[in-house]
Amino acid sequence: MSRTAREQGLARCLSCAKLCRLPTPQRGGTYCCPRCESPISFRQSASLSYSWALTLAALALLVPANMLPILTVVSFGQGDPDTIMSGVIKLWDAELQAIAAVVFIASVAVPVAKLVVMLLLMLVVQLKLPLSKEQCTLLYRFIRFIGRWSMLDLFMISILVTVVHMGNIANVESGPAALAFGSVVVLTMLAADYFDPRLLWDLEHE
Repeated sequence: MSRTAREQGLARCLSCAKLCRLPTPQRGGTYCCPRCESPISFRQSASLSYSWALTLAALALLVPANMLPILTVVSFGQGDPDTIMSGVIKLWDAELQAIAAVVFIASVAVPVAKLVVMLLLMLVVQLKLPLSKEQCTLLYRFIRFIGRWSMLDLFMISILVTVVHMGNIANVESGPAALAFGSVVVLTMLAADYFDPRLLWDLEHE
């Protein structure tokens, strides 16, 4: 079995990405990067605890993000607020299937997939589940990759609100779900950042 970087006394600085050897503690028992002098360690401190807290908070906010109105289009003084799913259905019924698919993927599929994957990864580490570490690492890289597209729905709403300036004829207003949805996106991104994927590989050496 190959030796890990930790077993060889090597750790990567999270600030400048320099691979450092940690021979002796410095500055009161802490290790510091020789390049940027940032504190470094073999694993992120309280990584799993922070990831759990952020993921559970995102799960709680996912309910109002999908149940509350996210957008209201007022035309000629009339308009009904739409949730994410009702908006997708209206777009589909209006024969705008491509836009409906983009909104559904960005607003429903991606956030749910990220939360499910985060829960799976944390359970693998917490319960030491016998899953493939290579596949778990690919899943982690996948949610980090799709995280950059998580704000697509809010981006579309902001463009729509900016473009539609027709006075009393039409008006577009964002709803309270937009804030909840934005919070879900930010919390899931932070949860993925705090999660240390090296914890997956530590299970093989315990």
